[in-house]
Amino acid sequence: MEIKQTAIAGTLESSDIQIMLSKGTAGITIELESAVEKQFGDEIRKVITSVLESFGVENVNVKAVDKGALDCVIKARTIAATQRALDTVEEPAWEVL
Repeated sequence: MEIKQTAIAGTLESSDIQIMLSKGTAGITIELESAVEKQFGDEIRKVITSVLESFGVENVNVKAVDKGALDCVIKARTIAATQRALDTVEEPAWEVL
């Protein structure tokens, strides 16, 4: 699936993550800002990539600003941003959940 519009989900509050998706041309590209990037950066990228792949998104630029979010929060924010970017908010992909 192709990204139809730039979309954002999440906040910059503690224990949250802000995910912004925009159109890309070189696969899934993730720019991550996190105080715990050295310890958990690979896991954060893995969760984001897994959600995007489950939606069938192939080309996307991701900007993620992490403030110590748990995996379940990262997944939820990525799902919300993806549905907004694909303009499928009214038709959620329940199989992805």
